[in-house]
Order: sequence, then structure tokens, then C-alpha cells
Amino acid sequence: MMKVSVQSIHFNADAKLIEFIEKKLMRLDRYFDKNRPIEAEVHLKLQDTGRQIQEKVIEVKLHVPGGWMIDKKTGRTFESAVTASADTLKRQLLRHKDRITTHQHIRIID
Repeated sequence: MMKVSVQSIHFNADAKLIEFIEKKLMRLDRYFDKNRPIEAEVHLKLQDTGRQIQEKVIEVKLHVPGGWMIDKKTGRTFESAVTASADTLKRQLLRHKDRITTHQHIRIID
């Protein structure tokens, strides 16, 4: 089971946004061994670009066996940034999982 903690910096994120983030990141849980707990830290920020609309910045730190995976995205909405970040993390996780299984396979052959 994945544990997701969301922190919004200098503003209050509404429950709907937090629920959306948790739902998106929980999908990444399927790429892990179910016996290992996985943690995700999400930081939400508003970046002033000098325009009327502020950029939304999301930084996701995913604690996986063997280290951390970090992704940072900006977008017009937090939802679009979260979706893009989840896609990037999915690719990183698949690559990480492939490396681990390839490593284990090599050890078995030796």
C-alpha cells in the first residue's frame, strides 16, 4: 500500500485536489512488490511568472526500494502537472524494475 503525503506551500489545497493527486499516484503502486511499503511526498507551489496566471509547480519524491525517484513539473493547473509527473514516474519505475529483475536474473545464472 502506498502512503501519499501532500504539502501545499503558501496556500491551502482543497480536498478535491488532494484526492486527485492520491488517486493518480496510487496507480503507480501496481509496479511494486506488494509486500514493500512505498511512500510518496508531494509538494505543491505557486510560481509567480509576472503574468496574471501563476504557474503551478508540483514536485513528487517517490521512495522506492534502493533510493528515491524525484520528478518536478510545472503546468497551468495542478491536475495537468500531476498527470505529467505520474507518466514520467511510471516510465522511471518500469525502467527501475527492469534493471532490478535483470540484475537478479544475472545473479541466478552465475
